Amino acid sequence: QVQLVESGGGLVQTGESLRLSCAASGTFFTLTAMGWYRQTPGNQREFVATISSGGSPEYADSMKGGRFTISRDNSKNTAYLQMDSLQPEDTALYLCNAEAIVKGGRAIGWGRGTQVTVSS
Repeated sequence: QVQLVESGGGLVQTGESLRLSCAASGTFFTLTAMGWYRQTPGNQREFVATISSGGSPEYADSMKGGRFTISRDNSKNTAYLQMDSLQPEDTALYLCNAEAIVKGGRAIGWGRGTQVTVSS
């Protein structure tokens, strides 16, 4: 009902920036919240940020330093995560999720992730 594809990850050096994208498609009427999570091997998925359909962002406490900025383009059904001043500890698989209004109710989708690796 809602499929998500992330892109924009890669290998960067400490201090550099990346902009991740999450494109949604499928059979839904509209998207509500869209969010970003990250995961490293052997660890639980960690919440990064979410953004409402109206553009109001919320960040994990550990992300409130201003290095990460979430945004979205509703006309493209796409969410973004701008990541600045990247650090080695930001290395992770970054996953997108979204909630959609579908026939019969709501549905939540997850992407497969895009890898971000920050070298020291």
